[in-house]
Amino acid sequence: MRIAQVSPLYESVPPSGYGGTERVVSYLTEELVSLGHKVTLFASGNSTTKAKLVPICPESLRLSNKCTDPVSYHILMIEQVFQSAADFDIIHFHTDYLHFSLTRRISVPALTTLHGRLDLPELALLYREFSDIPLISISDAQREPLSWANWQTTVYHGLPPSLYRLNERPGEYLVFVGRVSPEKRVVDAIEIAKRAEIPLRIAAKVDKTEEAYFKEVIQPLLKHPLIDFIGEVGEKDKQELLGRAYAFLFPIDWPEPFGLAMIEAMACGTPVIARRRGSIPEIVEEGVSGFTFEDMDQAVRAVGAAGELSRLKIRNEFKKRFSARRMALDYLAAYESLLAHVKTSGSLRIA
Repeated sequence: MRIAQVSPLYESVPPSGYGGTERVVSYLTEELVSLGHKVTLFASGNSTTKAKLVPICPESLRLSNKCTDPVSYHILMIEQVFQSAADFDIIHFHTDYLHFSLTRRISVPALTTLHGRLDLPELALLYREFSDIPLISISDAQREPLSWANWQTTVYHGLPPSLYRLNERPGEYLVFVGRVSPEKRVVDAIEIAKRAEIPLRIAAKVDKTEEAYFKEVIQPLLKHPLIDFIGEVGEKDKQELLGRAYAFLFPIDWPEPFGLAMIEAMACGTPVIARRRGSIPEIVEEGVSGFTFEDMDQAVRAVGAAGELSRLKIRNEFKKRFSARRMALDYLAAYESLLAHVKTSGSLRIA
């Protein structure tokens, strides 16, 4: 199959540091290539892939000091994709809704995976207008605000099993990996660690838009002797950080669409302790790969119970549910289903 993968340009594919969507695009692209498909990746020029790379900008936009208008590069990329649309059997977008209008005007089937939250009020108007665009969710919970949209299927994220290895001996610290933003609740991770009297290592990205929040709210909490702020970490550092952790804290308080860091922890055999929001009950198998909680007392009790879980079972759960191969096969099934539907009905809308 001739497949186009269209990535956001904010991070390279794969990212050098934090970057969920671009990381998933990378794993999917490489797995599709290994399965024998002809894949073209539209991404930043500092991306690395076995697919054919179409570089849109010299480097990823978040780390570039030369880019003042990132949307312009995305519009240029979408134009390039549509100019070459006839070269593909299917086009797979990961760029939110920027391409929707043009998607309606070509004959090549296109799918869009939505990677973000969908509960923003303006989105209902947009998706009502573009109710014919075929969509893929990354969890069933993600769909809830737009349950009536043209959903094809849910495909959970996946990682290459070789990316992380099982660490059967837990360490003596908790870990938080993610962004420093109010909804990620780093403050709650710190409180859980203090109440459980276990050290916490925070590997967190601080965006420019969140610098004030970090300085005013988070930084004063880092003076506690149990708290160690590491900052943003790359892929090569995650194995030791996650694998040696006693448990992974994910105390988010927003409708999390998936939570890639959770399955990174599971790949190492590390239990996940997460607040029951959004996709969390779909991803965390209660009492197997970790525990979910509603309040802080439950979270502290979960920390105490995490040491009783089998890290081998957690790793096996990851391999069964969240491998890159499973993700790629699920997407291929979605591609084939859409192609068959278009061939027989001539429409992208699946009732």
